[in-house]
Amino acid sequence: MLEKLPAVVGHALRDRRAGLEKIALNRSGLRTGQGLLHVASLAFADHAPIPARYTADGEGVSPPLDWSGVPPGAESVVVVVEDADAPTGDPLVHAIVVGLPGGDGNLHEGALDSPGHEGDDVQEGRNSYFRAGWLPPDPPPGHGQHRYVFQVFALGPGEAFSGKPGRDDVIEAIQQRGLASGMVIGTYERPDGTIKVGKPVAAVRAVPPA
Repeated sequence: MLEKLPAVVGHALRDRRAGLEKIALNRSGLRTGQGLLHVASLAFADHAPIPARYTADGEGVSPPLDWSGVPPGAESVVVVVEDADAPTGDPLVHAIVVGLPGGDGNLHEGALDSPGHEGDDVQEGRNSYFRAGWLPPDPPPGHGQHRYVFQVFALGPGEAFSGKPGRDDVIEAIQQRGLASGMVIGTYERPDGTIKVGKPVAAVRAVPPA
């Protein structure tokens, strides 16, 4: 959808970004180092580009995700994926998964529903488009690099989520019974030749005609 926006619109919004300080992990109330989970993906390294296969420019399936270090008292695991650089007031939610077993685990490639692809039988919450499943990264052309934050939370005993919970419901549960958290960040930028965030524009010197 956003790939059809003119690059000039992305450039105009380059300084408008939700920010990492607003992601679910930073609103969870969990202190740094408190119950640290190890989160990783076989598809990309931390702070490295997400392959186009998992985005709106490719097949758009959800990438694999692994986590370990879940404490013994955990009853369930929650996954929240957000775009910290969306030109919106809050990070754009790309996926929510709740009710996962309370131990070390994973989501394999394509585990979540996505456009044209049926995922596994997992309980998915609502993304920012009010749909359950994986919303493939789709940053505006010209907006620069986006950081997609794959966050995993271990929850203690409590009431199970019903239906397809949204971001606010999940954050409230994490604040009340979160035991541990961890994240991995993947990046993606529309391959349109625009300048990355934070990079100065090189001056172009006109060459006089011969």
